[in-house]
Amino acid sequence: MFFHVSLEHEIVLHPRYFGPGLLNTVKQKLFTEVEGTCHGKYGYVIAVTTIDSIGRGVIQPGRGFVMYPVKYKAIMFRPFKGEVLDAVVKDVNKAGLFTETGPVSCFISQHCIPAEMEFDPNSNPPCFKTKDEEMVIQPNDEIRLKIMGTRVDANDIFAVGSLMDDYLGLLS
Repeated sequence: MFFHVSLEHEIVLHPRYFGPGLLNTVKQKLFTEVEGTCHGKYGYVIAVTTIDSIGRGVIQPGRGFVMYPVKYKAIMFRPFKGEVLDAVVKDVNKAGLFTETGPVSCFISQHCIPAEMEFDPNSNPPCFKTKDEEMVIQPNDEIRLKIMGTRVDANDIFAVGSLMDDYLGLLS
């Protein structure tokens, strides 16, 4: 799910950046340091939408660097249990499917794949397929899955998914 959240971040700049383009440098450094990172509580920062304020710089004693507190708003992505998402299959093995949905890695155990689909290690690449080969799931395929649970680390989110529900599975 996507959220629009107010956040804070501290930008540290070397004295060589002091000059007429200082504020633009602070903004660019905010974008590069924050976008694509994970905040455990809110999820992944997809994009910074607005910069609300750039505080007064504080010189760090003995170093000469300056720290600027920045308040900004960003679009965040965090998956929740029960949410249905589209994903791309990255790897297939007998244990199940490894997928990515945006920045989130998701594993689907073979026990959460419909019983009519079996792992075929002899095909190239390995895949899960039905006996009549009507549906074949292999790497780079787009699938729809349901999140069964998530684990949030300090800078990453992992999910476990399932294909055992209506309208889930291969998209194309």
